[in-house]
Amino acid sequence: MGVAGKAVTDATFVSDVLQSDKPVLVDFWAEWCAPCKKVDPLLAEIAKEMGDKVEIVQVNIDENPETTRAYRVMSVPTLTIFKGGEPVSSVTGAKPKSALVNFIESAL
Repeated sequence: MGVAGKAVTDATFVSDVLQSDKPVLVDFWAEWCAPCKKVDPLLAEIAKEMGDKVEIVQVNIDENPETTRAYRVMSVPTLTIFKGGEPVSSVTGAKPKSALVNFIESAL
């Protein structure tokens, strides 16, 4: 994992996500999560195509329990878009690329 975006931790979440100048899509994932592995290459493609509009980062839920708890992430993958330090939209589960692009564009 980690193909799609920068790894963000409990320690860097505020600076990397909440204080970001542009919208940030946070991919909450886990090593043991099969659907996460399906979403990762799609997010990597989207990062290349939409990188000027949205930053894509990843949070490993097992290694970062504080952030996971703070945003009540119950299942993975959970993709949450943050704008101006607030979560504005969230989707859970593996989705096709077109659905992920639509999700991102609707939140921007």
